[in-house]
Amino acid sequence: MRYELHGTVMQTLDVYLDQGEAVYTEAGGMAWMKGNIEMKTNTKGGLLKGLGRKLAGESLFMTTYVSHQPGALIVFAPEAPGKVVGFQLAAGQSLICQKDAFMCAESSVKLEMHFRKKLGAGFFGGEGFILEKITGPGYVFLEIPGEIREYTLQPGEMMLVDPGHIAFFETSIDYNITRVKGISNMLFSGEGLFLANISGSGKIWLQSMPLSNLAHKLAKYLPTPSS
Repeated sequence: MRYELHGTVMQTLDVYLDQGEAVYTEAGGMAWMKGNIEMKTNTKGGLLKGLGRKLAGESLFMTTYVSHQPGALIVFAPEAPGKVVGFQLAAGQSLICQKDAFMCAESSVKLEMHFRKKLGAGFFGGEGFILEKITGPGYVFLEIPGEIREYTLQPGEMMLVDPGHIAFFETSIDYNITRVKGISNMLFSGEGLFLANISGSGKIWLQSMPLSNLAHKLAKYLPTPSS
């Protein structure tokens, strides 16, 4: 399998499959395709796994695309302005992602619900208790609104982050919630009452535009029903 990314603000992902290779995506994730490609739609792993993915922001049913010729093309497009990020995960290597970050992956990649064990991070972490866990081996592609910044934390390092700006991180990263200090800061800074406390040794990827911020900004321009 090989792939190409095209565009800047609204990128498209071209995936080229050899005969017998396969990728899967959530329902409605494919934009267009060319070649002898078979579609197979099911809950991929059973109903319980499908329900878990649904709680993590993906669709209950997943569609697998199997190529029956060399060089078949499938194109995927993101749902919002932002970046498409690709990884080739090793066997057992995992990423913890925000809800609805999954775009598509090789059939060998496992997508499942990830449950936050810490109550503070679950209640006040911006994304709730449930995230996505993606585990290799194989290629996986994520769609993240806005631009992406990558940081590598060394042992003992810590970052404070508005929780909505956390796109995904390695499993070695520790994610907790800390309260903003000072009454005036809590009431008037616009950052809310809590920030994410990110520590540990590993990589974290932050996004410049949480989708919730974009929706809030656009809401004031949308017509409202008259009373």
